[in-house]
Amino acid sequence: MEAASRFVSESLARALALVVPALDILRERPDSKESPDFCEARGYAAFLRALADDELARCEAEGLAARLPMLAGAPPSLVELGRAAREVSALPERLAATPGTRLDRPRSISERKTRQLEALLDAVEPMARRARRIVDVGAGRGHFTRLAAEMFDRDAVGIEREPQRVEAASILGRGTRARFVVLDALRDSIVFSPDDLAVGLHACGSLGDRLVLEASRAPCDVALVSCCLQKIDGPSREPLSAAAQAAGLVLPREALGLSNLTSRLVGVEASLAEMLAARKHRHALARLLRARGVAIAPGEEMRGINRRRAREGLGELAARALALRGLAPATTAEIREHEAEGAIEFDRIRRWTLPRAMLARPLEITVVLDRAVALEERGYTARVAEVFAAEATPRNLAILGEAPRG
Repeated sequence: MEAASRFVSESLARALALVVPALDILRERPDSKESPDFCEARGYAAFLRALADDELARCEAEGLAARLPMLAGAPPSLVELGRAAREVSALPERLAATPGTRLDRPRSISERKTRQLEALLDAVEPMARRARRIVDVGAGRGHFTRLAAEMFDRDAVGIEREPQRVEAASILGRGTRARFVVLDALRDSIVFSPDDLAVGLHACGSLGDRLVLEASRAPCDVALVSCCLQKIDGPSREPLSAAAQAAGLVLPREALGLSNLTSRLVGVEASLAEMLAARKHRHALARLLRARGVAIAPGEEMRGINRRRAREGLGELAARALALRGLAPATTAEIREHEAEGAIEFDRIRRWTLPRAMLARPLEITVVLDRAVALEERGYTARVAEVFAAEATPRNLAILGEAPRG
């Protein structure tokens, strides 16, 4: 693990060398047909504006970084940015593609979720075998908690803030060494013991940071698979590691949300075409709301609405958004206007978005490495690895941290 830990520190340095100088790109979300400031300042605008529609579609499907070496007229600085993005994206090690553990899948667990549980159980096995207790933070309905208790013959505690989920998990966990408690891990104290294994399977945003810090205070072993980095308490995320603090890695919520993007023709939940259509509907909704006098920052048009609703079309989306704000329903003329004008604007926005989308995976990796190095600075040995196949979920980066002993 010592060699792996050194590799983590070196990897963070390489990731910071890419991401920090590109903060101007990450901080400015294009939301109009006019080229954003970073495109003008960096000399990208003319090249992106001239991209043919078929090449634009290929860049979205394969990733701009993969296409840049083949595109005539690409600015050299953009080509170099793409090369560095590919390099950083390749940093995490890959664990076994096929899990050794195979679960009999109950109806209550999807096939994708089952594959994730199998892979994480395999990944944490060495730490789980030496732990006295496994603490699953953000346990949901307790699938991992229950399976870990059974597989490793250990006491396991599932922490979850929603009482209904705790009740359901407790029913499913009867007869096992798993128990469940209602606790808001972002508001209430979490007390780990040195012989615990702290686990967070898709611990979102601030919860992932909190888990790392609380585990390191014990200190105890920790396994974290992060998700939804933008779900933070404040307007920006402060770095955990001294190395990232020194580099100035302060990331606004809007930039963190970029980490959810993936370049895939067929997504886990929807195809690329469906995801693009949803983004177009969201842009049209933002236009409509602003025309109604609602002041919103980019991304706020969906506040209070599940992001999957954007696939339903502007009519359904506008009805929900306006009702939430106590405004009158949209007229047919409004819907037609903002659909038509929004589609024209969105065609240009797709081009301006390409450099930011290219940095999505490196951004996610940088945050995960920051957490891993924060553990390393506290005496841990740590690994950062892709623990699931992307087909199970693109949010597949795990930190496996062994606490200092003796």
